[in-house]
Amino acid sequence: MAQKSFYKGFTLGILGGGQLGRMLIQPCINYNVKTAVLDPDIEAPCNGVCTEFHQGSFKDYDTVMQFGSKVDMLTIEIEHVNVDALEALEKQGKTIYPQPSVIRLVQDKGLQKQFYKDNHIPTSDFVLLDHSDELQNHVHFLPAFQKTRTSGYDGRGVKGIFVPEDFSEALEGPTLLEKKVDYDKEIAVIVARSATGETVAYPVVELVFHPEKNLLNYLASPAAVSDTVADKAKAIAIDIIHKLKMVGVLAVEMFVTPDEAVIVNEIAPRPHNSGHQTIEANITSQYEQHLRAILGLPLGATDTLYPSVMINLLGEPGYEGEAIYEGLDEALKIRGVYIHLYGKQITKPYRKMGHVTITGRDWHSVHDKTKRVQDVLKIIA
Repeated sequence: MAQKSFYKGFTLGILGGGQLGRMLIQPCINYNVKTAVLDPDIEAPCNGVCTEFHQGSFKDYDTVMQFGSKVDMLTIEIEHVNVDALEALEKQGKTIYPQPSVIRLVQDKGLQKQFYKDNHIPTSDFVLLDHSDELQNHVHFLPAFQKTRTSGYDGRGVKGIFVPEDFSEALEGPTLLEKKVDYDKEIAVIVARSATGETVAYPVVELVFHPEKNLLNYLASPAAVSDTVADKAKAIAIDIIHKLKMVGVLAVEMFVTPDEAVIVNEIAPRPHNSGHQTIEANITSQYEQHLRAILGLPLGATDTLYPSVMINLLGEPGYEGEAIYEGLDEALKIRGVYIHLYGKQITKPYRKMGHVTITGRDWHSVHDKTKRVQDVLKIIA
């Protein structure tokens, strides 16, 4: 087995060269695992840190087939890949984690919701639509959110449909109409399952989204929820990964209602924005955990070392061009502040350019330091 020779001659292929792949490569280096990355952007964050970089589309069948044939194992850092090619490679004997069947399900939010319903996993009510004209048949279902079934991410492909007057701005094509949930908090659980069937879950984190752009602004770990809610959330996440029979790291985003019910919003079968803080604030980072899981190694402990906040570093509104990190020196002077820059040269409004994890001995110190970092650290052009 590769482990016995410290992975000499073993290459892990990663579809996608963004920041998640970049952070996955770091534990690969620790384990002496060579990495090959496929991404269409020659300036992708992974280029320069991976062993091999291949410029090409991870959505193109032939490109994925050729790339996959040259590596020992395949994984992903983005779901929007050519699953037909992955299924063909799997039939040829290539090891692919997460499995192509899981990626296909997650690519389609309609299939995802149907999976929850079929497997008795708590989630909001929904209706599948082929065309926006069908909305008029579901006035009684409002208020709701309409989501594109495929290709949506970071708030893109989501539209609030609260009253019939919103129909004129509805999304076109196959969509999902999801009943608006009355909730107190948004939370997430990172769970991992290895090729040997071992499973672990991380402590629950609380998510706070940007009020306009619907992308994650910051998170707090561990979440300020009751033990009852935390236990429910972790049990649901473990149930999902077992029912998927998935190998790797899975992020499960959930709502907590006023009566402490926990319902699933969406899942992502890969390392996720809601687990960045694990690099500094937990015993085992989600990236090392994903690597351990797909290689069939013992999974690492998930305990929280320190309370923490993770802030997404987003491009400031009104700025586009070569990125300038204003206030970096001031932020780095603060004890317990860890800055991760993703290597993206060009900033745009609300583009994810990096993240900051802030740790402390108690919540008072963490919140104080968080405010100081938010005040001084800006990404302009």
